[in-house]
Amino acid sequence: MKDIPGLAARRAALKMCDAVLRRGETLDQAAGGAMQHLRAPADRALARALAAEVLRWLADLDALIDSATRQLLPDDSKPRAVLRLMLAGWLRLETPPHAVIATGLPLLAGGPRRLAHGVFSTLVRKSAPLPPAPTLPAAVQARWGDRAAGIAAALALPPPLDLTLKDGEATGQWRETLGGQSLAPGHLRLPRGAAVEALPGYAEGQWWVQDFAASLPARLLGAGEGRRALDLCAAPGGKTLQLAAQGWQVTALDQSAKRMERLRANLARTGLGAQIVVADALAWEPAEAFDAILLDAPCTATGTCRRHPDVLHRIGPRQIAEMAGLQATLLARAAGWLKPGGRLVYAVCSLEPEEGEAQAGLVTLSPDPVRAEELPPGLAPSAEGWLRTDPGMLAEAGGLDGFFIARWRG
Repeated sequence: MKDIPGLAARRAALKMCDAVLRRGETLDQAAGGAMQHLRAPADRALARALAAEVLRWLADLDALIDSATRQLLPDDSKPRAVLRLMLAGWLRLETPPHAVIATGLPLLAGGPRRLAHGVFSTLVRKSAPLPPAPTLPAAVQARWGDRAAGIAAALALPPPLDLTLKDGEATGQWRETLGGQSLAPGHLRLPRGAAVEALPGYAEGQWWVQDFAASLPARLLGAGEGRRALDLCAAPGGKTLQLAAQGWQVTALDQSAKRMERLRANLARTGLGAQIVVADALAWEPAEAFDAILLDAPCTATGTCRRHPDVLHRIGPRQIAEMAGLQATLLARAAGWLKPGGRLVYAVCSLEPEEGEAQAGLVTLSPDPVRAEELPPGLAPSAEGWLRTDPGMLAEAGGLDGFFIARWRG
């Protein structure tokens, strides 16, 4: 069985789904252990894709399984887990049914293989379809309310590849070189699947990968003109690169030495400069105040559900409350490090109001409302001057991650 092509990748995908659904791990955390024996890049990509599709379409895959069984399988049973994987391979990755059976049933060695074969074959004979958009878990639908349908629709399609350009004035040149579309100066969007390191300009450090929504907070600090900025909770560093490219003298702070190595590598690749500080923002104190502070705070990251569908299943009220408490503490500290007249931008890649609007309501600095003319077409500030994005926005252009962004003056 070990020699069946694709079997090891499917076994890894099965382990990843189990780690997310049963132990509450992130998909990235689960991948580390589950894929340690996979050497071929194609196998690693297949395992990740299968696990992500299962998590994205979980409720709908379960509905199909339940429609073809006389007695419902327990939610945590291995036959259900394997059938989810088989259906995701057939319906989402377009793997031929015979190949799905050949690589799926061995995962049930010593188990009810006949049952799984019968359920899968029944659904294939019926040409059972998935709905146009994934069905979100009930608790998630309740939290996201009126936005849920648009977000779910955005989950049905793989997100595109967004690049932030080092030189915004060269947007037209890079669009001609790489193709794609631009949603704002300094941005380029390419179809998903491009081999990033092989694209023109990568080795020369002319751009870096960054979701378009994630580029908005740094844009709202404007040109640095040599002034000092603090990128608080900086890793993996896309916003540090932006601020440096915008002319700020950047201090990039994060407590993860490992993740800051990626920032060091990107600074070297792009030729941009920043002072890197590995420290805990809850204990660190600056020697002097800053002209600008960007706090992209730790959060539940539910706004990244297009790329990380694990957040649909492992985030709940407890995790949201824990993150909100940390965010409030970080906001209060950051506000005290700002020069008079300086700018503070707060951002989270979360769709939860407890981490966004509720946090902004606690800040006692003078509001510096985001203006409509600062934003790309299709996005608009709220009445309070805050910005809320979600994956259902800019759908015709490929969507974007969910973010909350607010700004104040010291």
